[in-house]
Amino acid sequence: MLDALTIAIFPALMIYAAFSDILTMTISNWVSLVLVVAFVLLALLFGLPAATIGWHLAAGMIVLVVTFTFFAFGWIGGGDAKLAATTAVWMGVEHVGQYAVGAALIGGGLTLMMLAFRRLPMPGWARAQSWVMRLHDKNIGVPYGVALAAAALILYPETRIYLSALAS
Repeated sequence: MLDALTIAIFPALMIYAAFSDILTMTISNWVSLVLVVAFVLLALLFGLPAATIGWHLAAGMIVLVVTFTFFAFGWIGGGDAKLAATTAVWMGVEHVGQYAVGAALIGGGLTLMMLAFRRLPMPGWARAQSWVMRLHDKNIGVPYGVALAAAALILYPETRIYLSALAS
């Protein structure tokens, strides 16, 4: 049961964050909070060494410093900054570099798709959907939580916590 919870909770929260960003251009603080608390609890239950848990938390703190710097310059949203940091906790130092590269590549592709989408005229049915019109607005940013979640989901099966769940 614990292994199924471990395998499911992270992807479920990533998918929720991505859809939330698409629909509202926000990622709720509770998502990041639950991600950190769930990681620590599950890591303890699986018997990960305290040093390993500490390194995972350190990866999250380093990413938080970097992403909040990006936020301060207006390059990303605050929800994106927190999501990247809490995702880094799950990735650990072993995968945080791959995560950053993956998120940047997927985010670049997403940005190009958004630019192309914003050049298209909107059909009548789409104009009635506020979330579609928000995505179409050239003055609104890109829902980068989608790229962050996609990169995380690709790497998740390689993470220590996922492998610990499989081994139990």
